[in-house]
Amino acid sequence: MRIISGKFKNKKIFFPNNLKTRPLKDSVRENIFNILDHSNNLNIIIKNSNVLDFYSGSGSFGLECISREASKVFFIENDFEALKNLKKNITNLNSENKTVLFDKNVSDFIKNLDTKIFNKKFDIVFFDPPYKNQNYLELIKDIRKTNILSEHHILIIHRETNTDQSLGKYLNIVETRIYGRSQIFFGKLS
Repeated sequence: MRIISGKFKNKKIFFPNNLKTRPLKDSVRENIFNILDHSNNLNIIIKNSNVLDFYSGSGSFGLECISREASKVFFIENDFEALKNLKKNITNLNSENKTVLFDKNVSDFIKNLDTKIFNKKFDIVFFDPPYKNQNYLELIKDIRKTNILSEHHILIIHRETNTDQSLGKYLNIVETRIYGRSQIFFGKLS
């Protein structure tokens, strides 16, 4: 795995060598960023944005955002091996000042979020839960109750192709793409 573009282009990303963490393929990540940069349906600019990366794993999505000059990336991950690699990647890219790492379960993170203390509005929110995990739908409902999204936000959700398609009940889906086993949803909360 590597960074695709920006100031860290071609830098290596370390990832856990276990079955619990499924790395986001470089080709899928590249397509996601092409859509973010060029889609007429999305009104998002990566540069200077605040990013929330749920189920961060090795951090490939958030680190790619930093490489493309995002202002700050908040990583939420609680798997020990994934965290070890994520910390290594942040250090290797000398990006400690651009990142905040939460060693928490994603549901606990949102439910215990105090928006008065947490003064960031997020422009980009990325979800890459394990394919069998359906709790991310509850997480979207919980996010709706907070005040953490900017006006021109985008939620990006990575799921396995042909999984439960009830996502449209929770999210205004703007674009959908399929890349092999991966299905990517781009949407907004209204």
